[in-house]
Parts: sequence; structure tokens; C-alpha cells
Amino acid sequence: MINKHMQTYLERIREELISRLGEFGQFCPVSLAESYELCDCSVTDSLEFAAEFRGHYYKMSSQEKLNKFLENPELYVTPLAPHPLPPADRIPKRLTLSELKSRFPKCAELQGYCPVTYQDGKQRYEALVPGNINYAVEYRDRIYICESKEKLDKFLRFPLKYWDQKLPHKLPPLKEPINLTSLPLPGYLEQGTASSLIKAMNAAGCLKPKFPFLSVQRSALLYIAFHLKAFNPKGSEYTRKKYKKKMEQFMERCELITYLGDKMTRQYKEPQFRAIDFDHKLQTFLSLKNIDPLSG
Repeated sequence: MINKHMQTYLERIREELISRLGEFGQFCPVSLAESYELCDCSVTDSLEFAAEFRGHYYKMSSQEKLNKFLENPELYVTPLAPHPLPPADRIPKRLTLSELKSRFPKCAELQGYCPVTYQDGKQRYEALVPGNINYAVEYRDRIYICESKEKLDKFLRFPLKYWDQKLPHKLPPLKEPINLTSLPLPGYLEQGTASSLIKAMNAAGCLKPKFPFLSVQRSALLYIAFHLKAFNPKGSEYTRKKYKKKMEQFMERCELITYLGDKMTRQYKEPQFRAIDFDHKLQTFLSLKNIDPLSG
């Protein structure tokens, strides 16, 4: 009951704050006054940086901005505020994928290149980077596609800096996705499995596995196969764990040859004079003669 009353109290406080917001709404008046930055404070329900002045509430973006407002509130509100809040159609709005699709057939400005990357890159040719449709924004009835969330946030805060740009006459060629299976075998391996295969071959070269009763070549190929499965980034966690265990078991059996080679003597030794686990490992070694490592 106490928690319920506290939640109700906080909700009423928020409702009161929204109903009594000043002329800047949810935007920070200090950021707007100092750098014409549209800093939207509605992203958080926290009242930590809120202040009351002349019967209205104002939300600031940080403790520093709040301190400045409390020190000279008259400088940041009407009539002394240097910049009024722009009208609704001059405030950029982030678009969800469904909202972006609903704008069809309207096309994105700058042919879909990121306006922030282009402007921050001093409008150089190399700064023409395609945007990501997950970071779309609408401003002045136009649509812009940003490269990343960081670039989107910059556009939302400083739209005047990024909205009105012209593309050069020369544009980068369109990048069409290439189907890996359409590549020749060396190209497919290079683009799809090169990194994983190099790691597996390097590990095989360092460990030099030799499975009992199998050739060196087949032993190395089996180890590489287990390694690729055990460290496949696209495999499930269950599959990776399964093949890591198989790879460890495979290496334990490979090490039997080294162990028996070190412990076995030319002359017969009575069981009591042998290493404790010698007989067990010898029997394990002999039992692998007709065993397929893939099924073991």
C-alpha cells in the first residue's frame, strides 16, 4: 500500500509538472539560449534537474545547466531569452521504421546519405556515407537518414547545422550486397571463413595432434573440424560447448601416444612397478583401434 501511494504521488507530481511547463516545454532553456541546442529532456521522467520560476516549471539537461538557471532565471525565459522555442514543424522528430514506411513515396534528402557525417566531414567526398534506416528523422517536412544513433542525436540537437545541404555532382558508386555463394571458392573462403580457418590451422600447427591409429593428416583435419565447430561465432552456445568438449577429449586421446612413449620400457615390468595410470591408458589406447573419433 505504501508503494502504491508513493507511485500515485509521483504520478500526480509529473502530471502537475507537465500541466505547468513553461514556454520551452520539455526542452532545456539554458541549452537553447547558449548554443541554440534543442536538448529534449522528455527522454527521462526524472525531476532532478527541474526548477520552478514564476509559477512555471522548466527542465534542464544537467546539473550545470540547472545551476545557471537558478542563478539568473530571468535570462533564460521570456522576454529576455535570446531564442524562443521553434514551432512544432521546426522541431526534428525521430521516425520509427513503421513511421518511415508510412511516409512512402516521399524520398530521403541527400539521397539517403548521412547529413551529419557529410557536414562534420567538411562536405568532402569521403564523408558521403549511407545512412541507416533505423536512425531516420523528419524535419521541415523532409526526411533525413543518419548513419548511427550518435549522428541522429546530433541532428536532433542541431538541425539548423545539418538540414540544408547540397550533394556534389560526383557521388560514390552504389554498394550492392554480394551473395557469398556466388563467389569462386577462394573468394568464398576468404570472405566467409578465412579468420576462423586461420585460427584453427594455427592451433593445429602448434599442438600437432596425432590420434591413435590415424594418419597425421587425418588427425590434423579432424582437429581443425572440431576447432571450427567449437569456435563458430554463428553457432549456438550449446553447439560450441558440445564441440569444445569433443575437441578436449580428442586431444586427451592424442596425448596417449606421448605418454605411453615416455613410460613404456623395452623390458617387461610387473604391474606394481608401473605408473599408476599406465595400464588404464594403455587399454584406452588399444581400444581406439577401431573407433571413429567423430562418434566417440
